Amino acid sequence: MTGKRTGIIATGSYLPKEEVSNAEVAARVGVTAEWIERKTQIVSRRYAAPDEATSDLAIHAANRALEQAGLTADRIDYLIVSTSTGDFPQPPTSYLVQDALGAFQAACFDVNVVCSGFVYALEVAHSLIRSRPDRHALVIGADLYSRILDFGDRRTAVLFADGAGAAVLGPVDDPYGILGTDLVSRGDAHDLIRVEAGGSRNPTSASTLAEGGHYFRMNGRGVRDFVTEHVPPALTALTDRIGVGADEVDHFVPHQANGVMLGEVVGLAGLTGAVTHRTLQKYGNVGSASVPVALDEANRSGALARGDLVLLAGFGGGMSIGASLLRWGATA
Repeated sequence: MTGKRTGIIATGSYLPKEEVSNAEVAARVGVTAEWIERKTQIVSRRYAAPDEATSDLAIHAANRALEQAGLTADRIDYLIVSTSTGDFPQPPTSYLVQDALGAFQAACFDVNVVCSGFVYALEVAHSLIRSRPDRHALVIGADLYSRILDFGDRRTAVLFADGAGAAVLGPVDDPYGILGTDLVSRGDAHDLIRVEAGGSRNPTSASTLAEGGHYFRMNGRGVRDFVTEHVPPALTALTDRIGVGADEVDHFVPHQANGVMLGEVVGLAGLTGAVTHRTLQKYGNVGSASVPVALDEANRSGALARGDLVLLAGFGGGMSIGASLLRWGATA
C-alpha cells in the first residue's frame, strides 16, 4: 500500500447517564462545592449505573467508533483495552468486549498503565499494524473509578469518575497519521498512585477490606510535582525529535487529571498557542478514558481539520507518560 500510513480513522466515547454534581460529592467528603471547583476546575462527573461494569462502557464507546469508521467488528484485527479497573482479575476485559462486539477475527489483550494506558495501547497497535497497513485496530480506554473511591479521602474522591473512549486505527494517506510516539516509565515513583490490596502481595481478606486496602490511593502533591517536572520535557522531546516546534501544534489533547495542574503543564510545555481540549469540567478524571474521550469530542465537534497537528498526552500511575503526535487526515 504505497503512500499509506497508519492513523486514527474514527473515534467514539461513552459516559454513563448519572451526572453527579460537586454539591453531591462535597456532601459526602466534607468540603464545599466551591472548594472542589477551585482546586480541580471540575464541576460535575458521571458515575456508572449499578449494573454497568468497565466492559459495558467500553462496548458502547467501541460501537460508536466502529459506526463512524463504517466498519463491522469482524474487520478488526487487534482489539486492545486499556484499563486499571477491569471487570475481573481474569479474564481480560478485552475478551468480554470482543464477545459482545462479535470481533472474533481480532487478537485481544488488556494494557494497564493507569492514566497513560490509552497512548501506550495506541503505540502497541500502531506497531502491530505498521507492516500491514491494510489492517485495523480498535483501541479502547475505559475506567470505572467510582467503585474504588474512598469518600473519606477528599484528595481522590473529588477527582475521579467513569467513562470510556475508543479509536479505530487504519490506513490514511501519507503524510497524515501517527508521526511519532514516546513512552516514559518511572517505576521509582510507583508508590505515588496505588491500590494496595487485592493482588498477590496483599490478597483479599477480611482485614484488607476492613482497612480499605482496595480503595484507590494517591499522593496528590507528589503526583503534581512529578507531572510538572517530567511531562513538559517529555512533550518537548517528542516534538523536537519529529522536528516540530511547540508553536506548530494545533491541538493538545491531554489526560484530564486536574484543571489547575493541566494549565501549568500547558504553560511549561510552551503549548499556549494550541487549542487545549478539556472535558474534565463536566466528566472529571476518567483515568485511561480521558484522552480518547477528549479526542472524540474534539473530532465530533469538527474542531480537528485535515492537516492539523494533534498532540496526545497521557500521564499517571506507574509513574508513566505517553505522548503521541499525529497529523489529522481522512481515511485512505
